[in-house]
Amino acid sequence: MNVWWAELLTLLIHFGSQVLALLRVLTRPDKPPAVRASWTVLILSVPFLGVILYILIGETRLNQRIARKLQATVDALPAPDPVEPEDLEAVTPEYRAAFARAAAINGYAPSTGDAITFLPDPSDQLEPLIADIDAATQSVHLITYIWLSDLTGIAMAEALTRAAERGVQVRILVDGLGARAFIKSRHWKAMKKAGVKTAIAFSFRWPLFKLATMRIDLRNHRKLAVIDGHVAYAGSRNIADPEFRIKARFAPWTDVMLRIEGPLAAQHQHIFATDWVTHSHEEISDLVLPTPAAPTARPGTAVAFATGPMLDTRGVPDVFLAVIGAARETLTLSTPYFVPGEEIASALRAAKRRGVRVQVIVPRRNDSRFVAHAARSFYPVLAEAGVEIWEHGPGLLHAKTLLADGRVAILGSANLDRRSFELNYENCVLIEDHELGLALGERQRHWIAQARRIGPERIAEWPLHWKIINNLMSVLAPIL
Repeated sequence: MNVWWAELLTLLIHFGSQVLALLRVLTRPDKPPAVRASWTVLILSVPFLGVILYILIGETRLNQRIARKLQATVDALPAPDPVEPEDLEAVTPEYRAAFARAAAINGYAPSTGDAITFLPDPSDQLEPLIADIDAATQSVHLITYIWLSDLTGIAMAEALTRAAERGVQVRILVDGLGARAFIKSRHWKAMKKAGVKTAIAFSFRWPLFKLATMRIDLRNHRKLAVIDGHVAYAGSRNIADPEFRIKARFAPWTDVMLRIEGPLAAQHQHIFATDWVTHSHEEISDLVLPTPAAPTARPGTAVAFATGPMLDTRGVPDVFLAVIGAARETLTLSTPYFVPGEEIASALRAAKRRGVRVQVIVPRRNDSRFVAHAARSFYPVLAEAGVEIWEHGPGLLHAKTLLADGRVAILGSANLDRRSFELNYENCVLIEDHELGLALGERQRHWIAQARRIGPERIAEWPLHWKIINNLMSVLAPIL
């Protein structure tokens, strides 16, 4: 009898937890239908584990202390100047909606006349950044996701140490997971000893205990540096060698960076300040946001946008969708993690059907098998519509780029997947600049020359088990 009652009690708890979890899934207003459907299937088909997984990763739970501090920081920081209709006049009419959406994310007005240098080669990225750090007189502010103790990581640490030793205010914010090994290194300790101020976003210490208060896979994925408030760097590169020794079998990692001078640099300073005050113990009164540098005579319009939980989770997909929808002739994008969801996949097909040449460049070998399979689940419908899918061969193409009509570009840290849309803190730049478009287009053609096209004929040759795994991963994609 006791065994019978125990079994009945177990069943009641199981079904009761399933019902409660399903009610939560079906009543959440921020969940798209695909996510609700995936969670419903998982909760009903996997006893107990489905409910447990939903509790752990089903919702974007931010630690309440961090959430309150983030909101207070956003409210307390000097507000950007309001965006006016004339701020969009320099933008080509077809793309004004995209710039307006990007500007609405953080309130930054599109700026004109920024001096923007495209840095596509690893050898061109580290040297100017360190030179700018060595020339700094007031402040150096840096955010990175991954920091390795390799040649790049050590050179960067030494440059920051030199700056602090000569009296420059150096502030560094790193992600607790991506930089977890470097935080324990002697280089980190040496920087702090020299006077570098450090902070950690989402510390990964005692992760199991943190499950009770937040989703532990929320990450600060941003990559930016601001020197003296007037020069900024943004892009896809972490502080690591292209050989990326922690995942050397996928090397070299291919990244791009931007060097920015002008009002756009001040927007990156504001992004840094928001993160710094949220995750450090330094009061906002100690953070001086300098007056942005005067614009140059160079034509072009740009705006920075930073997203994350509590910071417009629709920002990244909306801006991408707006640019894709405005393209009239060509559209080329590259991303290492291509799980775009039905919205963006449909927009790419629609662009092709209205006569736009659409090219998608992804790595041939991905460091995430899950992402590789989920990405390939989108290939058949895209290829059938005429979208060109190119798998890049040498190493891992880590650059996150989009170029429309040879002049409108998105570059930054965000991938085309739900993690970048909803879970990571990201920073990107939307730019209309003919000169930058030429340089980025040339680099994208270089990547395509090193890639193989995956068309309908090649997809038809995939073995059955590949198709099953790809589609299974695509079902789980909205969940993970």
